[in-house]
Amino acid sequence: MFKLVTWNIQSGRSPDGKTDLDRIIACLDRFCSFDMLCVQEVSSGYTAGGEDQFAMLRERLPGYTGFSALACDTAGLEAAPGARRRFGMMVFSRHQVLQAFRHSLPWPSEPEVISMPRTALELTVAAPGGLLRVHAVHLEYFSQRQRLAQVERLRELHREASLHACAPPAPGRGPFAQPPRAMPALLAGDFNMLPGSPEHQRLLAPFGDEVQPWRDCWQLVQPGRRHAPTVGLHDASPGACAPFTFDYVFASADLAERVRRVRVDASEQGSDHQALLVELDWGP
Repeated sequence: MFKLVTWNIQSGRSPDGKTDLDRIIACLDRFCSFDMLCVQEVSSGYTAGGEDQFAMLRERLPGYTGFSALACDTAGLEAAPGARRRFGMMVFSRHQVLQAFRHSLPWPSEPEVISMPRTALELTVAAPGGLLRVHAVHLEYFSQRQRLAQVERLRELHREASLHACAPPAPGRGPFAQPPRAMPALLAGDFNMLPGSPEHQRLLAPFGDEVQPWRDCWQLVQPGRRHAPTVGLHDASPGACAPFTFDYVFASADLAERVRRVRVDASEQGSDHQALLVELDWGP
């Protein structure tokens, strides 16, 4: 089985307000083993202690290769000249990663809305069952307009990668000798969208050609059942809303029959989000 976990770790900040990256690792250890881990809201210079969480996570996950994609990379505070503040995602892989792409997602100007840049990280992984393409994302929170634009770009990226995967390898040397792209693909992360929302429906829409459409892994293994919530399960603050779903894993249609299990870790309290596991019949 190939196991992928996605989790918005909120820079290690739990519902009790404490920031503890070691607790994040302990939560993962209790939850499951995994081949790939996609984490959102990793920071450096933003927490009270200013820790470099990108380096800390690499140190705490031996046996995995870590890849980062920065949404924000800005000058540090005046009190720390030369330092930088960084915020983004990481993906950790137990298996060899043949190629990594970092894509900037659309950020339409909306001066009246709080927002920030967003990215997608695409990896081609030499998994035991064959090449697998994994896209990790964290979409806009406040603006539906921006989310819809980002979903459209994700569809374009999937189409582009799929057409590359279908094409015969081009001759070339050095950086022109590109590793193959994979046709089977997973798309994972915090989408900041509800099940059945316009963004969710658009992401699942057919492409109208040979490009394999995305399928919601939860719907594949739990058809007709409401997606388990991934946010707000342990929010005890006054006026807290009912738990809801923002985190997903999607599989290209050619992988649909290989999705075996989807599980939300409802018990842990390392973040305001819950970790989400997908198990794929893709190798031993």
